[in-house]
Amino acid sequence: MLLTALCAFVCANALFGFLVLGGIYTVIFAPCLIILICSLVSPFTGRRLPVRRHQQIKNGVTLLTAFLIAGVLSCGVIIGMTVQDFGLTLILLNAGLAAAVLAAVFWDGIIRIYISSVQLGIKWRVIGAVCGMIPIVNLIVLIKLIRLSEREYRFETEKVQLNASRSEERICATRYPLLLVHGVFFRDFERINYWGRIPAELEKNGAVIYYGRQSSALSVADSAAELNETIERIVSETGCGKVNIIAHSKGGLDSRFAISRLGCDRYTASLTTVNTPHRGCKFADYLLSKAGEGLRARVSAAYNAAAKKLGDPAPDFISAVTDLTFEACGRINEECPDMPGVLYQSIGSRCVKAGSGKFPLNLTYLIAGHFEGDNDGLVSVESMKWGESFTEYKPAGSRGISHGDMIDLNRENIDGFDVRELYVQLVSALKERGL
Repeated sequence: MLLTALCAFVCANALFGFLVLGGIYTVIFAPCLIILICSLVSPFTGRRLPVRRHQQIKNGVTLLTAFLIAGVLSCGVIIGMTVQDFGLTLILLNAGLAAAVLAAVFWDGIIRIYISSVQLGIKWRVIGAVCGMIPIVNLIVLIKLIRLSEREYRFETEKVQLNASRSEERICATRYPLLLVHGVFFRDFERINYWGRIPAELEKNGAVIYYGRQSSALSVADSAAELNETIERIVSETGCGKVNIIAHSKGGLDSRFAISRLGCDRYTASLTTVNTPHRGCKFADYLLSKAGEGLRARVSAAYNAAAKKLGDPAPDFISAVTDLTFEACGRINEECPDMPGVLYQSIGSRCVKAGSGKFPLNLTYLIAGHFEGDNDGLVSVESMKWGESFTEYKPAGSRGISHGDMIDLNRENIDGFDVRELYVQLVSALKERGL
């Protein structure tokens, strides 16, 4: 980084250097130019990272940091030339050369992190683009982009090293494979994973994974029937005997119904529900009560039409929402007792402020809180509790963990909360129990 910054500074202020040092500057300039060109192709970053994307982020951070250092030093040169009265023409020529060289370093670095970083997201990419031409503000934003990117490659590199150090242990290689069951209004797509980066992390540690693949919006009973077919097919085709179900949101209700009412208990070793509204979601009651019949019909028709295009054979928006109400979940609890021989456990989280969740959870958090207190943006903490144990996850500080964060929906690295490692340890515990 410092070498790249020094070479960028020497090349950017070549006119000033030749004016002050004459031919001696050639001895400095030539190797610096070669090193700078090499840095723009492949920055000197020390030890190479094992993952190409992480290396690209690190390369970008190196170049952008070098740009800042060389830029500050170049400003000092311009000020010095002005004070020493080098003349407006020479000052402008040196400034133009410096701007061209530094622009090459900047754009090389910014393109690398924009292409490679996950954590910048749309938000910081847009902020960076909008603020790029605003003096002072652009430097503040650039420093933020560098810090976010640097934190990302360091965190991801540590995860790679952690997985490599325990690869032989295969701590997620459970006796029975995992079945990940999604929640309402989502489907399991091949290229857009509902569970974010979690499945890949589990597989790196030995897990075998299948997906529920039920429709995005059906009643609990109908979703459970689809889930039952999936489980029977997995058991029949693989001979695995049973599965360990990890189900998010409404998927937990679908799974409990399939286990208790459809005979899936014989194929289920464990059920871990994640932020599931076992006792209902009063936010659903509120929506249904406030929306008139005409509005409900229009929203339902629009959703069902869109869901059909995405693969749902016969979506039913109203039934899906209705089964999340306080009354419906109470009825499900009466009709679906825990079955002997199946381990039931639950995990959950809470937001601590509206800003803990991304849109629209930042809005629904306040409504859910009005009715039920502590919640994850949709589901109350009390409603999440089921089975022999309940574990609540929360990071240090005031960030909070939303309904979507618990399935890595936004692929966001949250300080003090590693959602991928959460699932690795969760599955590892299942393995330790012989499941």
